[in-house]
Amino acid sequence: MKNLVASHMTAEGRKILYRYATWHLLRRLRRRSRGKEVTHYQLAFAQQHLRAAVCLLDWLENENLTLATCHQADLERWMTSEDVRHRRETGRFVRWLLTQKITRDLSFPAVRWNGPTQAMDDDARWASARRLLHDDTLKPQVRLTGLLFLLYAQWPAAISRLTVDHIEETDGAVRIRLGAVPVELPAPVAELALQHVAVRRSHAVLARTASPWLFPGGQPDRPISAWAMGERLRKLGIRLAQARSTALFQLATELPAAVLARTLGIDITVAVKWQRAAAGD
Repeated sequence: MKNLVASHMTAEGRKILYRYATWHLLRRLRRRSRGKEVTHYQLAFAQQHLRAAVCLLDWLENENLTLATCHQADLERWMTSEDVRHRRETGRFVRWLLTQKITRDLSFPAVRWNGPTQAMDDDARWASARRLLHDDTLKPQVRLTGLLFLLYAQWPAAISRLTVDHIEETDGAVRIRLGAVPVELPAPVAELALQHVAVRRSHAVLARTASPWLFPGGQPDRPISAWAMGERLRKLGIRLAQARSTALFQLATELPAAVLARTLGIDITVAVKWQRAAAGD
């Protein structure tokens, strides 16, 4: 982020960007990570918002404008130009400027998300799930990763942070803790999960390094990165955003919002929105 801040042309602009990065983006990042390691996607998200702020300030400089002299008409001229980049992300920067009273004459309303608007291909999702259930040429860890994503709508960042202890076998049932309430896995997925846990524990004994991670990375004490996990799914032909939306949409038709939030580990407000979008009761 320091390089992005330093890339702006003026000292005043760099000062504002530093405040925005330190007191808004980084604080928000730490709050959302809840003390855990920041993922690749979370960092990329923050960098994109900072890059949007740099683009706007660079445009103002090229137009011989400042935040003090820029008016709504100037902002709208930039918003509708063909060269504009990161239009949506810039809105967060403009609204932050208003809260900090750095500017008073600009407006950039937020757009509230009300659920999915495009059709989702559930057939493609199930076709991918069937392949992962039955294709023995794929590694068990790859199959398990894809099934957790397709069936339980878990982002790569969430899957990468799972440990061996998140999977438990009691009274003949295999459960996985994705949220506050464990989810019982159906037989084919349960077999894959137990197979992978057994391999992980055997590897830990042989390596004499007790790595707790269900999907370890290149270093024993670190899990696989969310980016590498996402690449693993993309190589299977899975479109991440669309497939997860489809999974959430289907689950929201079957589960109450409170149960959806507790079992999948998602925020209750997100679960409510998905249930409304799916017309769930």
